[in-house]
Amino acid sequence: MRGTSVLRRAAIIIAALVVVALVAAVGLGTVLVRRPLPDHAGEVTLADLGGQVQVIRDERGVPQIYAETDADLMRAQGYVHAQDRFFEMDYRRHVTAGRLSELVGENDTALAADVVIRTFGWRQVAEQEWDLLTDESRALYEAYAEGVNAYISRHEASELGLEYTVLGTTTTLEKVEPWQPVDSLAWLKAMAWDLRGNYDAELGRAAALRTLGDVARAEELFPEFPYDLNTPIVAPQDQVADAEATDAAVETPADTGSAGTETAGTDAAAAEAAATQAAATGAADDDVDTAGAAAALGGSAAGQALASAQEALDAVPVLLGEGEGIGSNSFVVSGEHTASGSPLLANDPHLALDAPNLWYQVGLHCTEASEDCTFDVAGFSFAGMPGVIIGHNDQLAWGLTNLGADVTDFMLERLYDDGTYLRDGARVPLEQRRETIEVNGSEPVVTTVTSTVHGPLVTDVLPETGVTASAPVPEGAPPAGFSGYAVALQWTALTPGRTGDAIFAINRATDAADIAAAAEYFEVPSQNIVFATVDGDIGYQAPGKIPVRAAVPDAPVPADGSWPRPGWDSRYDWQGFVDPDDMPAVLNPAEGFISAANQAVMPAGQGPFLTSDYDPGYRAERIRTLLERAIGDGEKLDVAAMNEIMLDDASPFGPVVLPALLSVDVEDRFVEEAVDLLRQWSADGFPTSVDSAGAAYFNAVWGNLLDLTFTDDLPASQVPDGGARWLQIITVLLEDPQNPWWDDRTTVNLVEGRDEILRQAMVRARQQLTNSISKDPADWEWGRMHQFQPQHPVLGGDGVPAPVRRLFNPAPVEVAGGSSIVNATSFDTAGRDEFGRADYRVTAGPSMRMVVDLADLDASTWVTSSGTSGHPGSVHYTDQTHAWATGETYPWPFSREAVEESAAETLTLRPPE
Repeated sequence: MRGTSVLRRAAIIIAALVVVALVAAVGLGTVLVRRPLPDHAGEVTLADLGGQVQVIRDERGVPQIYAETDADLMRAQGYVHAQDRFFEMDYRRHVTAGRLSELVGENDTALAADVVIRTFGWRQVAEQEWDLLTDESRALYEAYAEGVNAYISRHEASELGLEYTVLGTTTTLEKVEPWQPVDSLAWLKAMAWDLRGNYDAELGRAAALRTLGDVARAEELFPEFPYDLNTPIVAPQDQVADAEATDAAVETPADTGSAGTETAGTDAAAAEAAATQAAATGAADDDVDTAGAAAALGGSAAGQALASAQEALDAVPVLLGEGEGIGSNSFVVSGEHTASGSPLLANDPHLALDAPNLWYQVGLHCTEASEDCTFDVAGFSFAGMPGVIIGHNDQLAWGLTNLGADVTDFMLERLYDDGTYLRDGARVPLEQRRETIEVNGSEPVVTTVTSTVHGPLVTDVLPETGVTASAPVPEGAPPAGFSGYAVALQWTALTPGRTGDAIFAINRATDAADIAAAAEYFEVPSQNIVFATVDGDIGYQAPGKIPVRAAVPDAPVPADGSWPRPGWDSRYDWQGFVDPDDMPAVLNPAEGFISAANQAVMPAGQGPFLTSDYDPGYRAERIRTLLERAIGDGEKLDVAAMNEIMLDDASPFGPVVLPALLSVDVEDRFVEEAVDLLRQWSADGFPTSVDSAGAAYFNAVWGNLLDLTFTDDLPASQVPDGGARWLQIITVLLEDPQNPWWDDRTTVNLVEGRDEILRQAMVRARQQLTNSISKDPADWEWGRMHQFQPQHPVLGGDGVPAPVRRLFNPAPVEVAGGSSIVNATSFDTAGRDEFGRADYRVTAGPSMRMVVDLADLDASTWVTSSGTSGHPGSVHYTDQTHAWATGETYPWPFSREAVEESAAETLTLRPPE
């Protein structure tokens, strides 16, 4: 759920009370909009400071903080975060605590989010994590909170953010409550949720099976990583030396019980597998017969439970991003191949592109290194979190990409009407707790959270989707007292961990050993860490708390976590977690570079089993190709060359799909005019630049091709989004012209093949672009269709009046790139605009771009998709957007000399005299 829809009920009131004030009364509007803008210059006295602090901002408002102690650095970081981004921080803490209704008032969408997040217990887990942190880390979180509170305690709500003025027209807003250290830790749960791995694929397989009725056919929609085409992060020649020992320690894909997939294609095997399929999916002897697996997950209570779980989980607000395009590029090159002789590191996390941007650029510098002051780091932070998440210190640079490890399992549970559930033939009492949700302007709502040994039940949390009371159970089959099926969420992030310690450890890391030590505590979200040092080392480290799953030889579907699992059978329980020492790592690979872009980590069959659902690796392989080409040509890479690689816009779809398209006779000169664009596009190298007519037409064809091929076969939740997985699928189908997927099941007495579907896709795309842009293909430009518009997480959505949306949402900007391209400005091919037309707007993309030069840190560059400020009235709200959209970057000063040379404003924070 995007947080943008939480104000639908209040739209009319907001329109009457706010739009009139801000639009008609221009003078009042200016005052209200500018009222929250903070002072970035001058002097301020802060009670908790131990010494003087300087905050030096450049012309884009980016702060570099100088203090004499670590505690004062964090206090000042909390202060500047609150100056520029407090509403964003407040919104996030309300979401992560399941208290959104307290902020926005009575609203079904907000209440649903609160109920589900209370069910997860994010806040409770964060409170438990607080006790696990070191004393030093707790002191830093406390200092950060003191800094936040020092700012907010001096200001009314309307002075902290324009959002409070708008929300105040429909809710009663008391003075904002103080920031607590646990508010920061709770944000780690939101990060872990949005970057959780194969959650969608696991439920997607089950949903596809319910419709298709065949395990093997459902698995065709979730292909394995193409090791024969694309290279894992740790290349074969750089495998860990102790691979044999590692394989023995954990289960690998070959040992995870995939016999059902192999046999589902034969009638005999399908019949034989029916009973065991039932056990794996919750049907057992209750609601399935030899008709097959579809009966278990389709019309059964178990199938309804899984569908209900999906609906409930969709209520969680999206904070970092979701779906196609969520990922990152990160690559590092050794000094052997650079102009400076020292490493270069690049990173561009692909996340939601909100207004303001998720990232907050900052520098944290000790005026003098000492036992009390140990930070000299700069990079990208999250407002609400102390420290730097991605960046560099004076010795080491690091970047992050999503590991995509499978850290969630959906466990089907068999419930009974006496408040118990089944475990290995015995009934075990369910655990319950009550949660009271306060609703601004209305009565509190009380909800009950029910859990099993695996985790909270996520199927009985929303009244309209509860299954334990409403799901039908076939007569005569269930045991006495059987009341239905539910789904429990087993997720590593619901176990307290020490990621809060790991962030500070990475900020201070100086070498590979420090990164490995920090990675041991970086449990969730699981990330790929790519790093480089000023001493010339480059490396990769995979952290994360990764569950080990046992082999289940008679499982009808893979028991590796890629499918929902039967909670009543303890053979499917997690057997522990991968030892941190066994997690993949590489230092100074022979080829002189590392490319980590969400692809498989290790060569097939090597290392611990992490997931069945890696990104297919098209971006990673393109980066590898560009690096190998440059190195092979003897080019010495520099910062500009690294940035150019991040901006590469060559489509991986064109080379695969175009030969088949161009072999089809469209039998229509009108359409042939458009097809001519594809020939030229191919000759140009398949660019997706903003002025490319070929890219515009191809992407329209691609969306129609997927729609014509799959929409008639799949449930609405599984229609193609057009990303890399679908390119893998289409690649296989193009070699099989009569594959059943090509047939349009909606046509009578007609069986379509590949060429007919390709022809229809080209015809429809021609018609669509003629209607939406121009009859003349020369007028088609990819940038006219593919635009980026940052969206405010609360006041930027469809439920808010247009004048208010325009106030918080910046104007759209044309961008190059697309899905699964290195310049990954992704879009959803199934998306539709308000008029029902295909929508090519960016749904996720490079939230920032950085290149770090380890030879001269002041030569590094950075940029974000919006700006430092979260205030719409600030010049820094979107002052980086144009540079980001056009591929430009800004200098990234690090040394005190460079920072002072770029200074535009200085704020001095002083302790009381």
